[in-house]
Amino acid sequence: MIKTPKYKRILLKLSGEAFKGKSAYGIDPKIVVQIARQIKRVHGMGVEVAIVVGGGNIWRGAEAEKMGIDRVTADYAGMLATMINALVLQDALEKIGVVTRTQTAIDIQKVAEPYIRRRAIRHMEKGRVVIFGAGTGNPYMTTDTASALRAIEIGAEALLRAIHNVDGVYSADPRKDPNAKKFDKLTYLQAINLRLEFMDATALSLCMDNKLPIIVFDFMAKQGIERAVMGESIGTIVTEG
Repeated sequence: MIKTPKYKRILLKLSGEAFKGKSAYGIDPKIVVQIARQIKRVHGMGVEVAIVVGGGNIWRGAEAEKMGIDRVTADYAGMLATMINALVLQDALEKIGVVTRTQTAIDIQKVAEPYIRRRAIRHMEKGRVVIFGAGTGNPYMTTDTASALRAIEIGAEALLRAIHNVDGVYSADPRKDPNAKKFDKLTYLQAINLRLEFMDATALSLCMDNKLPIIVFDFMAKQGIERAVMGESIGTIVTEG
């Protein structure tokens, strides 16, 4: 076991599905507490932590568009869903003693401060966990793209992509295809060319252009976030080669 963290500043991407647990929809408070406790342990190692949250447990813009809702309107509604998750996670972290700030890419001054890059970095330098909500603030952009963009902007050393009930990147969805092959390592180009769906192509391209490693793992794995930060072999690592 490595005794010191491999990465001193990380961005953790949590999908909305991570918040719902075994439920079909919404937020499971017990799961949120489990996530918060893992983040606290990582933060206690001296690692600077920023988080991007999705909103798929509450709202999906692409699916809403299929129901006839204007795509731009649907995407803005999705941004609001991410803010609900961000505030719930902030509350869970603060209840266990982790000082947290939530920043938003759209104006919601009553509940969160606006995203300001230098302020976010300063928060982390002061030992605060920072949660980024509302994606990039732009329609047609996923929270995967937001996580890659924010990670690069704040100078994160790795992007940790926590997936719900999947322990890495597979050739197909292992929950549907028993013959799906797991990858321990991938290059950015392999992930893009194989059209692997753990992250969208825009996010992958951003990470590739800036040589930002991506670690994909099951957030419910025992000490999953800690093990990823320590540089242990967990899930799938995506790098330039």
